Amino acid sequence: MGTSRRPKPVPQLTTAQFEALFPDEEACRAYLQARRWPDGVNCPRCGNDKVFPVKSMPFKWQCYACAPNQGYRFSVIAGTIFENTNKPLRDWFRVTHYMLASKKGLSALQIQRMMGFGSYSTAHSMCHKIRAAMMDHPQEKLGGIVEVDETYIGGKGKNKHWDKRPGVSGNVGKLIVAGAIKRKGNVVTRVINRADAATLHKFVREVVSDKVSLLATDESHAYDGLTPKYPHFAVKHSLGEYVLGAIHTQTIDGFWSLIKRGIMGTFHKVSAKYLPLYMAEFQFRYNQRETPDMFGTAIARC
Repeated sequence: MGTSRRPKPVPQLTTAQFEALFPDEEACRAYLQARRWPDGVNCPRCGNDKVFPVKSMPFKWQCYACAPNQGYRFSVIAGTIFENTNKPLRDWFRVTHYMLASKKGLSALQIQRMMGFGSYSTAHSMCHKIRAAMMDHPQEKLGGIVEVDETYIGGKGKNKHWDKRPGVSGNVGKLIVAGAIKRKGNVVTRVINRADAATLHKFVREVVSDKVSLLATDESHAYDGLTPKYPHFAVKHSLGEYVLGAIHTQTIDGFWSLIKRGIMGTFHKVSAKYLPLYMAEFQFRYNQRETPDMFGTAIARC
């Protein structure tokens, strides 16, 4: 089959739009082909663009560059998260649509109920594979006005079962996430082991350009020493300071609020093992909020 016409971008699919756009498996395969290979089909094994359609088998091609003798046959789902699955592509698309349409995410249990899956593990596995595909790999560092902060994720010790309480108050036992956000731009998050100066300075150096016009943080001493490389200014929350002109951390605080409402209200608890995947999901939705076709962008990454 030749190169499919690129589908029209849709800002955020409604249920009616989804049903109209994907009535069957063939429509899903055509959409995946157009999103995955907008410039023409190429071999997922060697990248060769001189591939030949298998006439008797739609959405399958043959590549002779990496297998000159017998040829390497591949399908539209080869090398994607949809490969080697017993679920229809339409089910994968629907789960992706549900995850993107909900601002605070959907739990695997809710996905299982909505999709009618026989097991929770099926929904759990599909959601995590989709989250893994959503992971950002930013090539450019954040510039302009950037806010940096860290947050602690985990319930209060007094609300935990007696044998799971940390024994001390505060943030002990909680998971730590560092974040940097450009005003009216993208956010970058990373799960870290410690919120000390060495860890946070390393995070800032990796994701924030030294050409920023302003780097805003709170008064934590972990951010001391970022100057003179960065134009660093802090607000002192302990003194009731929250906004000093352009200096504030309200943008990153708003993102943390979204994360915590999602985890507390939707997922209820998140393990350290899977926290990076959940962060990838929230980060993707936030960074793609103004993308003309969020769903298509997600499918292209799968």
